[in-house]
Amino acid sequence: MFKLQSIAVLAFAGLFAGCATPTVVQSKQSQDSSMSCAQLQAAYADAQEFEAKARKERGVTGTNVAAAIFFWPAMIGTYKNTEEAIEAAKDRQKHLEKIGAEKSCKVI
Repeated sequence: MFKLQSIAVLAFAGLFAGCATPTVVQSKQSQDSSMSCAQLQAAYADAQEFEAKARKERGVTGTNVAAAIFFWPAMIGTYKNTEEAIEAAKDRQKHLEKIGAEKSCKVI
């Protein structure tokens, strides 16, 4: 009995560890206003990459399918996390665009 419970706990731990957890970036960072145009462009590209990775994590992956089949609450957590990551990346892009416009440089 104890062995079966241990296997079940390990299986659930594996599902949790495999769930998508894309990076949620801070939309505003302390050094943003002191960045050069080139640095703003690089930061903007990074924010776009974070958004793309989060969107990819939301898609149909082996881990997401397993989570949906075996432990659907993990799938809900994954969806919530990816949504938060996408919104944060979009907010960061808007913030960098605003600073770029103030400095008369194109960041897009």
